Amino acid sequence: MTKSMFIASALFLATLVSAQAQVCKVTDPTTTKLNIRDSPSGKIIGKLANGRVVYIADTDYDYKGKPWVLVFDAKTDRYLGWVFREFVSCYQ
Repeated sequence: MTKSMFIASALFLATLVSAQAQVCKVTDPTTTKLNIRDSPSGKIIGKLANGRVVYIADTDYDYKGKPWVLVFDAKTDRYLGWVFREFVSCYQ
């Protein structure tokens, strides 16, 4: 899959999910920002500060069975990447 196809797919998924998604916030208990990865347990591609509002588009598990979620920015619908599920809290 080319990068442009991946981005187009991510934007399409964001449009479908954002209307139904729960509002979630980054709640990493450490003092560092939460790593954003290109896949569960994958390469670090960015960081998110505590309190950042996101929504979850997908859930997957790494080779150790730990949960990861694909997140998008709740305000802009922009693709962000994969983060460790235990550091994201969702509210209704």
